[in-house]
Amino acid sequence: MKTILRKRWILVMIGVGIVSMSGCKKNPEQLAPNAPQTTATMNKPEIGGQKVIVLRRNRTGDGTHPEFLSVTLLPGRGMNVFQITAYLPGKGEVPLLTSPSLDEAAKILNGGPGDESGNKSFTMGGAILFPFANRILGPLSADKKYLSATWRGRTIQLLANWHGKKPGAPLHAMHGQILNARANDIDRKAMLDSAVATATYHLKADGHWFSDNDVTVDVALEADALDVTLEATNTGKEPEPIGVGWHPYFQLPSGNRANARLHLPSEARAEVNNYDDVFPTGKLLSVHDTPYDFNADQGAPLPDVLVDDTFVQLQRTSDGETVCDLMDIEADYGLRITAMTPLIRAFQVYSPPDKPFVAIEPQFNYGDPFGKEWEGEDTGMVTVEPGRNVIWKVRLELFQPSQASQPAPPQ
Repeated sequence: MKTILRKRWILVMIGVGIVSMSGCKKNPEQLAPNAPQTTATMNKPEIGGQKVIVLRRNRTGDGTHPEFLSVTLLPGRGMNVFQITAYLPGKGEVPLLTSPSLDEAAKILNGGPGDESGNKSFTMGGAILFPFANRILGPLSADKKYLSATWRGRTIQLLANWHGKKPGAPLHAMHGQILNARANDIDRKAMLDSAVATATYHLKADGHWFSDNDVTVDVALEADALDVTLEATNTGKEPEPIGVGWHPYFQLPSGNRANARLHLPSEARAEVNNYDDVFPTGKLLSVHDTPYDFNADQGAPLPDVLVDDTFVQLQRTSDGETVCDLMDIEADYGLRITAMTPLIRAFQVYSPPDKPFVAIEPQFNYGDPFGKEWEGEDTGMVTVEPGRNVIWKVRLELFQPSQASQPAPPQ
């Protein structure tokens, strides 16, 4: 399979069907007869003060194999991958993420109560998490709006934007600081059978992180793959720790969680104090011979209880990649999630027993990565020096569990 970058380069070189920033596109009659067309559209509502981006391509196969059709992005909300659709044989076009309509999302993602720091962004679609994923704990300020986090003797103030549902649940920082960020630059291109959108964010530390950053999020759509890539460059004067993650709510097309099978090659999961706070204790528990052992190639069913666990000590291919498969047996649907950068050290899995979705979150860091409970354990935060960068990349692919032609893990 050609990579997206290679195909993009070839198509750009031959000048096929590029949509410019102005939104102009090649006329259909200029393409070969019956050629597929891919569009990058912007005639959607504003969310977070910026227009929604929809990248879409026409189905090109003979109907016997699944293929990606569209991706909807929110550049005004840190490039939340709000929706992905695919053609599934026998089912037609199907949404792959749990999200409301765009009109409803515009009402919810309004910066109002419950959404002051962009919290509602990680309740739908697929929020990008930066400069940390998961939870950070620390001493609270007098007004309880901030907490202190210390790294290499330097202390910052993070917004205490989350707490559990039980009375008196402790405040903590959750899922980074890009949730409600607006893009400084947006670029999008459509080619013969693929499309790409890129958003860049200039993020100032302002005492709430350890350095300034330029963050570029690139989402590339093809028939057989969807790539999400984040590149962060330290534009400040001091080294910093960086954690990156993604929070997609993958729907089960059958609508029945009991049909789910998960393949996730890992040796351990992080113990937590309870499933309301979900604070790590610093202890790693072996998954083998437990309901949380998803190492089998054919996958294993989810436990009949809430799953909200960080899976670590990931098994990798010879290329340093970790391959996770989510399958819906009744729908004959399979989604392969490949962590393409070895810096991805953890997969968070969140799946309530009464909901037909499984959130699978590939991320650099463990929960509470600066916490004393880890006692020197490498918790996955990546040190980035001034002027240097770090890359996080994940690829999605579709397959049918019943077919031998499902995508093979990278060799």
